[in-house]
Amino acid sequence: MDMVVPLIILIVIGAIVLDLMLGDPRWLPHPVIGIGRLIRFFDKRWNRGPVHIKKRNGVFLTLVIVLIVFLITSAVTVSLYKLHPVAGTLGQLYMISTTIAIKGLRQAARDIVKPLTTGDLSEARLKLSTIVGRDTADLNEEEIVRGTVETVAENTTDAITAPIFWAFIGGAPLAMTYRAINTLDSMVGYKNNTYKDFGRSSARLDDVVNWLPARITALTLWLGGFFVKGIRLRHAWQLTRRDAPKHPSPNSGWTEAMMAALLGVQLGGRNTYSGQVSDRARMGVPFEQLHCHHILLALRCMRGGWVIFTLLMSGIWLLLHF
Repeated sequence: MDMVVPLIILIVIGAIVLDLMLGDPRWLPHPVIGIGRLIRFFDKRWNRGPVHIKKRNGVFLTLVIVLIVFLITSAVTVSLYKLHPVAGTLGQLYMISTTIAIKGLRQAARDIVKPLTTGDLSEARLKLSTIVGRDTADLNEEEIVRGTVETVAENTTDAITAPIFWAFIGGAPLAMTYRAINTLDSMVGYKNNTYKDFGRSSARLDDVVNWLPARITALTLWLGGFFVKGIRLRHAWQLTRRDAPKHPSPNSGWTEAMMAALLGVQLGGRNTYSGQVSDRARMGVPFEQLHCHHILLALRCMRGGWVIFTLLMSGIWLLLHF
């Protein structure tokens, strides 16, 4: 499939614009819903038996989902281009837009800010519970803010920059494949009794495909901080390099540590998941106590980060192809 050299840049930018305009409207078919249903189908049938069987089936699950999504997306893309170049371009634009969630992430965070500003902690806890896996019923305002900021930081990579990264490398097929891997990790990549064996290969593959995007995102968050008021740029890189390895994820730690450093707050700490306590390492220096305005600052950092990330990837793509 031959493409005009700068066309992929226009497609990616168009996909971002489409997501900013529409988000994920219910009246449009969303491929990720189909991927999720497929994962659940195999999960119910393969996640059983002794440990070695679960590990083997988990590898099969990862391979099957990745291959199905890649082959179907590639076939659709090629077919659309054969039909007409415009159809192929629009098809890629739409498919890539479904892998990006700028509007959805921003709205989810703002939905938590609104009840916090009126002191309605019950509503804020309820809103937070829709975007995090931790227990939220007993969280105070500071912990609600921490959970929101951590989610914004982590998902700046998962929901925005990583799909953009893979779209630049391989268009809609690789962007959709990335989304499939990330969905696998979010559904079966847990270290609990149910999924620690079955979901191991999915979690490892997610670590691999996010490794470089996460580190570039930390850089672009820092660069974006130059355009955001109230950000602490000094020593942010030193703090990030110090704290990122403390995180249980080899990738999420980079964006969470950078966000903590930029906001001048401390992230990490005690979380509970279905009653099970998880004590995460602390990241950042608590120059300020967490407050709802830090969520808005985190969203501004997120915006600067993905804008500069897109510009950087566009520049690298042009340098490599001219």
